[in-house]
Amino acid sequence: MVDQGATRTWTMRAVFVALCLLIMFFHLLPLETTPRRWASPDLMVCLCFAWALRRPDYVPTLAVAGVMLLADLLFQRPPGLWAALMVMAVHWMKSRERRQRETTFLLEWFTVAGCLIAITMVYRLVLLVLIVPSGTPFLVLMQLAMTILFYPVVVILSHMAFGVRRSAPGEVDRLGHSL
Repeated sequence: MVDQGATRTWTMRAVFVALCLLIMFFHLLPLETTPRRWASPDLMVCLCFAWALRRPDYVPTLAVAGVMLLADLLFQRPPGLWAALMVMAVHWMKSRERRQRETTFLLEWFTVAGCLIAITMVYRLVLLVLIVPSGTPFLVLMQLAMTILFYPVVVILSHMAFGVRRSAPGEVDRLGHSL
């Protein structure tokens, strides 16, 4: 007999990786031939944070590390830097998941915004110290703001399309383990 909880967990892990690969695919499509004047939100970051706060078991650390490292390589960022910062941020978010259950969405949004601002500042600081050329500060700030603004949209879409929601306090799986 197959445990439905384990099947659902592994299916959602595969969906998480597939969604990240789909986001990378559309990001790499050559839709514009001129340089952009605006920066789009980092939807993979929103997806990682939203799923890590709602269902930490759907976002394993190795999947986040692999997907973000692949994104670093494909988007020609310094390999591993953003991936390492995202792994640390997602791990921190997972550790706060139980405390976030009883909070409002607004407080969750502020937590995500603060974490995103912190890892973006560390990322930019490391690039500055290592004298690595990076984007203009205006575009970085625009992407940061757009990512923060799009977080609720990703949360709503994750809930409506994939059923990723917060587990209720005291909710247990079929074997009696707390979620």
